[in-house]
Amino acid sequence: MKLLRVGPAGHERPAVLDAHGVAYDLTPLTADIDGAFLAGGGVEQVREVLADGVLPAVDLAGQRIGAPVARPGKVVCIGLNYADHAAETATPPPAEPVVFMKAPNTVVGPDDMVLIPRGSAKTDYEIELAVVIGRTARYLDSPEDADAVIAGYAIADDVTERAYQHERGGTWDKGKSCETFNPLGPWLVTPDEVGDPQGLAMRLRVNGELRQDGHTKNMIFGVRHVVWYLSQFMVLEPGDVVNTGTPAGVAFGANDFPYLRAGDVVEVEIDGLGRQRHVLGQA
Repeated sequence: MKLLRVGPAGHERPAVLDAHGVAYDLTPLTADIDGAFLAGGGVEQVREVLADGVLPAVDLAGQRIGAPVARPGKVVCIGLNYADHAAETATPPPAEPVVFMKAPNTVVGPDDMVLIPRGSAKTDYEIELAVVIGRTARYLDSPEDADAVIAGYAIADDVTERAYQHERGGTWDKGKSCETFNPLGPWLVTPDEVGDPQGLAMRLRVNGELRQDGHTKNMIFGVRHVVWYLSQFMVLEPGDVVNTGTPAGVAFGANDFPYLRAGDVVEVEIDGLGRQRHVLGQA
């Protein structure tokens, strides 16, 4: 299934897409798609009522699509998780996952405007496979246990201000947590529909130019390993989002790609997970 949230920012309504792409209103079942919904077996309930054919259809034409999960408790990210990206940044592949955080309020809809911070000259893009947690993950015994706590997958653009990240001292979080820096969605796609999370092609274009053309099979640490690993250091809770790293092709790399400017258009797609299109504005 594909779960989504539709409507103005702060007033989204939950919906589901069936196998034919028809959208149905989920408000008879839940007020939102959030941690409580996921923890309470919401996905299974949606599957049942969708099969029963009792949900009212909803027209998505002209409506804003929000992030597919309401404001997460945390956004946990993995850095340097593709060998080609590590190489283009002249960084040795890490022996263990590189972990950093993004502020939860960076999460916006897949087509919302992304704001370049004031004074920024090095705002960058990063296509990523995002994992949405559906059950509490605490000290998982093995990577194989990760499947039981994953609610689904989505597209994320881990927007980053590189000067804030690398030139201003301290942690990476300053370059990662500017407002609007985590477009998410359009959908939360359940694992049964995604299949192997290491089998997804991913592409990002800026103003129509292909910049990133990668594949999740090239992760250094796969999705299941990442979720298991994080659970050894923190409790992952329903509704949390895990960004799993980006392939080569970013502006901060061994290429001549320019950084983002106001008016640029970024298009992001991952097989089976939909497509984002966001325009850059100025904060």
